[in-house]
This record gives sequence, structure tokens and C-alpha cells, in this order.
Amino acid sequence: MNARAFRRSAVALAAFSASAIVLAGCASGSGDDAGGSDDQITLTVATFNDFGYTKDLLAEYTKEHPNIKVVHNKAATSNDARANYFQKLGKKGLSDIEAIEVDWLPEVMKYSDLLAPVPEDLTDRWLDWKVEAATDPDGNLIGYGTDIGPEAVCYRQDLFEAAGLPTDPADVAAAIDGDWSKYFALGEQYTAATGEAFFDSAGSTYQGMINQVEAAYEDPENGDIIATENPEVKDIYDQVLAASATQSAHLGQWSDDWYAGMSNGAFATLLCPGWMLGQITGNAPDTTGWNIANVFPNGGGNWGGSYLTVPANGPHVKEAQELADWLTAPEQQIKAFENAGTFPSQVKALESDTLLSSTNEYFNNAPVGQIFTDRANAVTVAPFKGEYYFQINDAMQQALTRVEDGTQDAKTSWDQWVSEVDKIG
Repeated sequence: MNARAFRRSAVALAAFSASAIVLAGCASGSGDDAGGSDDQITLTVATFNDFGYTKDLLAEYTKEHPNIKVVHNKAATSNDARANYFQKLGKKGLSDIEAIEVDWLPEVMKYSDLLAPVPEDLTDRWLDWKVEAATDPDGNLIGYGTDIGPEAVCYRQDLFEAAGLPTDPADVAAAIDGDWSKYFALGEQYTAATGEAFFDSAGSTYQGMINQVEAAYEDPENGDIIATENPEVKDIYDQVLAASATQSAHLGQWSDDWYAGMSNGAFATLLCPGWMLGQITGNAPDTTGWNIANVFPNGGGNWGGSYLTVPANGPHVKEAQELADWLTAPEQQIKAFENAGTFPSQVKALESDTLLSSTNEYFNNAPVGQIFTDRANAVTVAPFKGEYYFQINDAMQQALTRVEDGTQDAKTSWDQWVSEVDKIG
């Protein structure tokens, strides 16, 4: 695979206000940058949303390293974190450890020489596609993998039952298993029976589909824009809009109406990476019908994930690397999963009994650990996302929205998108 990045266009579970957690230690320890074995140093860790790094988890590290104090700063949003990261990278003011989202990687790779590489003896810790996504052209892994977003299908079993569709997760998975035409065929049955929408929007469904294309918009070899000439892109555009005409709720992701739709039945299914579970439970706490099918149309898909990076000009690079190593070790990733639902990207973590036996009461006791482990192992394609990927994809999302809101027909909107893409680069 030639991929170097994955998309994550959303928050992981919920945005938190900026805060700091200070964990103090005392006594002696080690560290070349500390100026002596008895000197205490401070390591700062910058994250956003919820990485599962609780006060208790970080206290475990300071207990093992009593000469180190850890200050954990959470940005209010990932956009705030991104702006700060690129404003200060290579300069002063960043934390010793900085979290990044996968959708920052095309830009991060331009400055990979400003980051301390992950030691080579750690690179086999993660799933191979997680490593490749953050490996620069010189072969350096520039980020310590945290979570991933393997996708399943969340569905309202109560709405399925009312429509006369299968409700058992295994039966739903069997009905969807196959290519995207199987998913849309089930949607046709649902809308015919109920007159209601089957999925949330064309844009979100398109994203699940395009993330399965290895080179959708740019040539991995030379970076040339191929989007408008790629038949796979046009086929996906046509297929999703054909289904959208009767099956979509036309609710843009992250809108108030989209959040409300999780509880009011505005749609019956949702493409569902592991972190989406928190979005559903948080916005539909009293809804009892949600369940999860261990399936994803056309095989596996990943939406999301993050990394920890260590700026190379930091004052305590060695100690920061050691902390990043510890935070992303399988044991800590399992704890982060228990704390915040962040699904681990480490091979050994995916074999953990704690993970594999994990269930979610809200989703009718769905075996979420096993489901998302299976979905992670089903991922075979890592989409290449070069310099212009997100600009092109954003224009595509707007094209889909124009059709869904009735502003343009599919052909006119496609032609406008082609014209916009031709001006990029």
C-alpha cells in the first residue's frame, strides 16, 4: 500500500474545555536531559477530545518515574490543537508530546524532519497500515499510534423490527455482507416499508465508500490529481446519490439535526467506527434500540485515529519518547479503551482478553471488543491522501450537499466539482 494518511473529520467522543492535569512526583529518577539523576523534570502532553489519559493513568507513570512531573493539556477542540501545532512546529511553545489526528498527516509529512522518529524496535507494535500511514518518504515513523476507527454498522433494531427486517446482529450482518449494493438493497426494503430514511446523509456514506479506494484523488507515485478522471470516484458518486434520493435523511454530520436524529429515528443506520459509539450514547442516552452489526459493506474500512508526536527541538526529547512509548504500549491502550472507548491500534492489544470480552450495555450488550477487533483485521486498503486530498474531498462533500438540498441536480453538481478540482494545484 502507498497510503500515508487516513481521514478523521470528526471528534472522537466529545470535546473538552482546555484544562491541565498536573501530576507531581518526588525523589530520584533518570534522564539525560534532566541534568542529574536527582533532578525533577516536567513533561507536557497536549491532546484534544478524550484520549483516555485520565489522572489515574498518568499517575501510574509518575509513580514509576518519581523524578518526572506530567502536565496534561487538553485543547478545547481538535481544530484549536491543529492551529497551535502548525503555528509552532519547529519553533518554540509546543508540548514535549503533541497529539495529532490522521487527517493532519499530509501536512505533517512536509515537516517530518522536525519530529523525533519512533525507535525502530517499536514499529512492529502496531497494525501495519497504522504504521505505513505515518511513515515519511525516508522511512521514518513519525508518530506513536494511539487509536484507530475500524467501522461496523450501527442500526436501530426497534426500527428494523417495525419495518419487518432482521433484528439480530448476525442476521443484519448477513443481509449487508457483500458490496455496497447489498447495503442499499436493505435500505430499499426499509424505506419501502416505512417511508423513512435508512441512512443519515450522502456525504457520510460517500466517505465510508471513498475510504476504501486506495488512490481516489491523487497519484501516489507523483502526486498528480486524478480525481476527475478516476472512474471509481464517479461510480461512488453516482451510486450514493441514486440511493440518497429515497434513503437519505439529508442530515449533515455534526449538525444539531444529525445529533437529534440519533434519538428521534430520523435514520435507521449509521456507519460506525468505534468512537461513534460515544457520540450515539451521549446524544441519545434514553434510546434503547441501538445495536451493532459486525459487518461493513465491501469489507473493512477505517475512519479516524490519532498519533502522539515528539517535536525534535523539545527540551526533553528522550524522556518524551519514553512517555509516548509507555502511553501507546498495549497495556495502556487497553486502559485508554476502558476509560474513553478509544480503540487500540496495537497488535497485542487486539489479542487482549480484556478487549475481546468487552461488551456495551447501551448497545444491547453488543460484544464491542470482538466486533471492532474483527473490523480492524478486515481493513485491507489505506487510502492515499496527498497534498490536495482534503481540498478535493471538501469540494466533493459540497457537491453532494448541493444535490441533497435540491440546489443542483447530480450532473450539474458533478460538473461544478470537476471545474473546481481543475483549479486546484
